[in-house]
Amino acid sequence: MFNKTLLIAAGIVAFSSCTTLEEEVLDESLTGTGQAEVISGSIAPVYGNLRYVWRHTNNFGLQEVASDEGILPYRGGTDWFDGGKFIAVHQHLMTPGNGLVGDTWSNITQTLSRAILAEERLQLEVENGNSAAQDPLYEMVAMKAYLNMLALDNWGLVFRKESSDDFSEILRGEEAVEYLESELLSVVDVINSDKGPGRLNRYAVEALLARLYLNAAVYRDPYGTPDFRQEDMDKVIEYTSNIIDGPYELSSEYFDLFSDDNNSSPEIIFSLDQRGVLQTEHSRWAYWSMSGDQVPRPEFPSTRGTDAVAATPDFYQSWVDAYGDVDPADADARFFKENTVIPEDLRDLSGVNPNNDADHYYCVEASEFEVDRGILRNIIWGPRKDESGNIMTCDDGSVRIYPVINRRSSGADLRYVDHTLKVDFTTEGSLHNAGYRFSKYQFSHTAPNCCYYSSVDLVLIRLGEIYLMRAEAKLRNGDNAGALADVNTLRTSRDARPAQTPAPLDAINLDVLFRESGFELYWEGHRRTYQIRYGKYEDSWTEKNDTDVNKRLFPIPQRAIDGASSQPGFLEQNAGY
Repeated sequence: MFNKTLLIAAGIVAFSSCTTLEEEVLDESLTGTGQAEVISGSIAPVYGNLRYVWRHTNNFGLQEVASDEGILPYRGGTDWFDGGKFIAVHQHLMTPGNGLVGDTWSNITQTLSRAILAEERLQLEVENGNSAAQDPLYEMVAMKAYLNMLALDNWGLVFRKESSDDFSEILRGEEAVEYLESELLSVVDVINSDKGPGRLNRYAVEALLARLYLNAAVYRDPYGTPDFRQEDMDKVIEYTSNIIDGPYELSSEYFDLFSDDNNSSPEIIFSLDQRGVLQTEHSRWAYWSMSGDQVPRPEFPSTRGTDAVAATPDFYQSWVDAYGDVDPADADARFFKENTVIPEDLRDLSGVNPNNDADHYYCVEASEFEVDRGILRNIIWGPRKDESGNIMTCDDGSVRIYPVINRRSSGADLRYVDHTLKVDFTTEGSLHNAGYRFSKYQFSHTAPNCCYYSSVDLVLIRLGEIYLMRAEAKLRNGDNAGALADVNTLRTSRDARPAQTPAPLDAINLDVLFRESGFELYWEGHRRTYQIRYGKYEDSWTEKNDTDVNKRLFPIPQRAIDGASSQPGFLEQNAGY
């Protein structure tokens, strides 16, 4: 163990540079006057900074691209190379200088430093008789544990730090698990449960405890074969059962979980609250994978996608393997929801191309247009702009919806955007249209361009995950019937579109449960953690063949090690880098 001390951000982030009471309050529940301003001023920088932790080019992208779920090639030889950081992470060939890893480290440690300072301030308020600060104090204890768990998952270490005047102590393995356990247990029975999903409450803390116990075997020995202890699985079952018996309900319409107004969803336990009109709110998880030729909100003509991450053929194949001859779009409501309903007489594109399709459109009110949701394949439809950049309209002022023209990579011989299964690091596989796309999150109706003004909360913990965790713990304890019941409850709950409601499974094992976790939780940043826990992270998939178990952990950024160089040995590089 590394029982050393270290400044929390390892020389990257100073407390003086990241703790101001003038920060924007992104969570709308963080408001008030008088004493409440001290509270909101303390915790707003912490909740607000989660938007950087979970940015597409920080932890979200790191989790997605490192897994068998997402791949990001050098699009057309012009976009998304970014020093090769996405390619290296996908191939598990990253180095301590990788920018994606480094930026994620910086934002997690910075937010953690803010949480520690907020805890310190709130503790002083409580000691001075401000009883309203007590529950926010518990929130900051839980937030420290949450952020430290992200660090443990990524780099195999946590930072124990009790006050801003202290040095941090680096903990790994069993010590790290015990520390996180003690922090969460210290608040789980006292933190309030009457907050909205934008704030940590008792059920969110119970969910974090369940995650900790489920992953404890990996955290204790990140490079070995996990030893899933029955006592750990029993605790997972205990805490997930508490949540399942609580106030939450599974959403009948799966994609409502990722749409405008999802802040009021009865399934969401903890989320990044994005309601409002601040420019720091984003549709990143919506636009990152979407075609750059698509205009998802025609009332705001500058909206577009960015042609970034695509689904690997391997991840798509897992759906095909599950449903055989039945198209997964017909078999599973989580795979696809058709919102762009093309009239039957326009669906056949035989002989139709961008040079002769002037009349091959239908009309829809601009505010009512919605892109399809789920995993997008083949030719997509959407608004079209004229030569002056204006959205083309019908006689009644509504918007013309055409097959979308591929202007990014078809050159002079214009073709439609046709998302292909093939996506890899070859020239053909790196074209802008290559790869099926994730369209899980709604492109918010408050978004006037590709990046800003989203009212869709980013989901961090929800009831669907809780059912999967309980099923896994039951299965690892030998309760196959209980695991099957939980998975089937989850599958059959998505019944808003009855024809696409997933049928109950007849049997369950770890491989089937792993596959099911991918169907339920894709594009939510969980896949890498699940792959490691299920022993599949050393497998091969599109453009990834590395089998080194050391790659289960990311390298500690060299800039962090350099920042701590005045204290030799305080921060030692992970094995294999």
